Amino acid sequence: MMETKNNFRINVMMRTATILLLFISASLFGQKKWNLEECINYALTNNIQIKQQELNTKISENQVLQSKLALIPNLNASLSRNFSHGRRVDSYTNEFTTQNTMSDNYGINSSVTLFNGFQKLNTIKKNQLDLQAALSDLDKLKNDISLNVASAYLNVLFNIELLETSDKQLAITIQQEDRIKKLVDAGSSAKGDLLDIQAQKANEELQKVNNENQLAISLLNLKQFLELDTVKDFNIVRPNVSIENMNIPSTPKDVFDYAIANLPQIMSAEYRLKASERSLMIAKGMRSPNLTLGLGYNSGYSDARQEIDQISMQAQANGGWAQDASGNRLPTYVLYPNYTYKTKSFNDQLRDNASSYLMLSLNIPIFNGWQVNTNISNSKINMLNIRYSLDLTKKNLYKEIEQKYLDAIAAKKKYLATKTSLQAAQEAFVYADKKYSVGLINSLDYNQSKNKVTKAQSDLLQAKYQYVFAVKILDFYQGKAIVL
Repeated sequence: MMETKNNFRINVMMRTATILLLFISASLFGQKKWNLEECINYALTNNIQIKQQELNTKISENQVLQSKLALIPNLNASLSRNFSHGRRVDSYTNEFTTQNTMSDNYGINSSVTLFNGFQKLNTIKKNQLDLQAALSDLDKLKNDISLNVASAYLNVLFNIELLETSDKQLAITIQQEDRIKKLVDAGSSAKGDLLDIQAQKANEELQKVNNENQLAISLLNLKQFLELDTVKDFNIVRPNVSIENMNIPSTPKDVFDYAIANLPQIMSAEYRLKASERSLMIAKGMRSPNLTLGLGYNSGYSDARQEIDQISMQAQANGGWAQDASGNRLPTYVLYPNYTYKTKSFNDQLRDNASSYLMLSLNIPIFNGWQVNTNISNSKINMLNIRYSLDLTKKNLYKEIEQKYLDAIAAKKKYLATKTSLQAAQEAFVYADKKYSVGLINSLDYNQSKNKVTKAQSDLLQAKYQYVFAVKILDFYQGKAIVL
C-alpha cells in the first residue's frame, strides 16, 4: 500500500515537472535572443552617458553659431517715459517749468566692430575646433560603450560554458554515486567510498550554484549596459566562438600606427591643442586697437511743449488823444494780441526733436593692469599643458595596445598549454575511473583525478575568452567591427 502511494506521488511529481519544463521551453522559444551586434547598437542608442555627451555637442554647435552671428552689426531700440514735478528745465523746450510734465524718449542704434585684432574670427575657429573635439569625445564614449558591451557579452558566454562544464562533471559524479551505491548495497564496496563520492557531489552541486549565480550576474551586467529593464526576460544568441581563425597582428606598432591616426581620443586631443593655439591668438589680439562703427536715431515727446492755437486782437485805451480834420480831439487805442496755446502734436514733436549720429570709435589699449599680458601667458601655459596631454594620450594608447598584444599572446599560449593539459587529465581520469571501478584506487585518488579535469576545463575556457577579447580589442583599434 505504501509503495503504491509512493508511486502515485512520483507520477504526480513527474507530470508536474514535465508540464513546468514544457512551459519554460515555450517561454524560451518565444523569447527574443540578442546577438552582439544588436546589443552594441541598442546600447549606443539608449545609453544615458551617450545622450548627455550628445547634448554637450549641441551646446558646442550653438557656440559656433553664436560666434559667427557676433560678426554682424547689433541693433537695439530704447523707449522711456518720465514723469516730473517741480522746477526743472524741459529738455525739449529748454525752458524752466514748474508744472507736472510727462516726456518720452525714443531711440534706435546699431554698431559693428570693424577691427579688434581678429579676435572674433579666431573665436569662430576656436569654437569650431572645440566642436570637433566634442564630437570626437562622443565617438570615444561610443567606442568605450561598445567594448564594455562586448566584454560583458563574452563574459556571459564564458559563464554559460562554465555552467555546462559543471553540469557535465556533476552528471558524471551522479552516475558514479549510483554505481557505488549499488556496490555498497551488494557488499562489494565500503560505505566510506559512497560518503566520499557524495561529498564530491555536494561540492560540485555548490560549484554549479556558484556558476549559475555568476551567469545571472553577468546577464544582469550586460542588461545594465544596455539600459534594459532588469525585470524583463533577457537572453543572448550563443555563437560558435572559435579561436582557430583569430590572428594576432605582427607587432603592436602595426596596430598603433593605425590607431594614432584614427582613434577619436587622439583626434580629440589634437583638436584641443589647435583650439588652444586659437585661444593664444585671441589673447594676443587684445593688444590691438578696437575700431567700432556706430549709428543711431533719437527723438522724444513732452506735454510741456506748447504751440499757438489761436490769436485774437484786443483794443485798449492808452490815455492819449488825436485831433481830426475838424479839430475834434479823439481818444487813442492800442491793439494787443491774445494767444491761446495747445500741446504740440506727437508727430510734429517726433519730427522736430529728431536727431541722428554716425560714430567711428577707436579704442587703443595702453595699460589695463597687465591683464592682457597675463592672459597671453596663461594661454601659452594652457597650450603647453594640452600638448603634454596629447603626448600622454599617445603614450597611454601605445601602452594599452602593447598590453593587449601581450595579453593575447599569453592567453593563446595558456590556451594551447591548457588544451594539452586537459587532454592529459581526461585520459588520466578515464584510466582512474577504470581503476576505481575495480578497486585499485580509493575515492580520494579518483576525486583528485576528476578535479584536475574540472580545473583544466575551467582554465581552458578562461584562456579562450581572454584571448578572444584581447584580439577583438586589437581588431577594434585597427578599425574592424566587433563581431563573433
